[in-house]
Amino acid sequence: MKRTKKRETKLPWEHPKLEDEEPKAIELINTIKNSPTYKLAIEDSEFLESNETRGIRLELDYLKAELEIAKHGIEHTIVVFGSARIMEHQTAMQKLKVIQEKLDKKPEDRELLREFYIAERMVGKSIYYEDARRFGRLVGESGKSADDCKVVVMTGGGPGIMEAANRGSYDVGAKTIGLNIHLPHEQFPNPYITPDLCFQFHYFAVRKMHFLNRAKALVVYPGGFGTFDELFETLTLMQTRKTQNMPVVLVGRSYWEKAIDFAFLQEEGVIAPEDLDIFKFADNADEAWEHVLSWHKEKGSPLFD
Repeated sequence: MKRTKKRETKLPWEHPKLEDEEPKAIELINTIKNSPTYKLAIEDSEFLESNETRGIRLELDYLKAELEIAKHGIEHTIVVFGSARIMEHQTAMQKLKVIQEKLDKKPEDRELLREFYIAERMVGKSIYYEDARRFGRLVGESGKSADDCKVVVMTGGGPGIMEAANRGSYDVGAKTIGLNIHLPHEQFPNPYITPDLCFQFHYFAVRKMHFLNRAKALVVYPGGFGTFDELFETLTLMQTRKTQNMPVVLVGRSYWEKAIDFAFLQEEGVIAPEDLDIFKFADNADEAWEHVLSWHKEKGSPLFD
């Protein structure tokens, strides 16, 4: 851009009113300049955080991630959901050992007994961490090279199953996305997300839009409230035809059939028989990935040309 030649003569507004004309000129001008209304809108945090500018904040929350994801040439994502509490086997065993040592000293402590029971269950569920890591690896290896962004794993960016899926892609040098959410308490993204593809959102709704924007499959491991929320929102959008159909795979049939009695919902008439066709169960990462690939092949929309 051609630089404008600097003026030799100052313009009238480039200096304050003379004190000879108004003794309180500087004081009055400083009062004006210190008023919040004088701030540029982009620098006025109180204005930007007001109820009236929520629409603008929603747009910015969406746009920042959208521009970066597009810049990296990412075409499709495979979204992986699951519990943040499920940990890798070694960590789960160590936690169980710590609780066991406490329980040995207080064998009648009911709270410790409860913690021990949960820790044992978490050791069992650590198989899902390893499986989600394998799934992330399968997706990561599907590209032609480490820079191939045709299909990329996307998670919520946190620990547990999310970490495992990101980690699997990280293991093979593939790019991987994490969508964190800003919460009242401190949190950290898992370390396996591609740095330039880790985003933090203020609004859950905008984050959910990004989960589905480029999604070509949803793979869901055992989880709690957050996992159920994301799963059922996606199922509802597909049921009501508000989003494109895609393969939805629930990994861990024994967990899901106990956690949610889908057959009961059908029997009660609150969902239709065809609604049970929206998703499929799988027992492991290989089954889940095979279903994703075959689903798209059958629909004439192969993930890879």
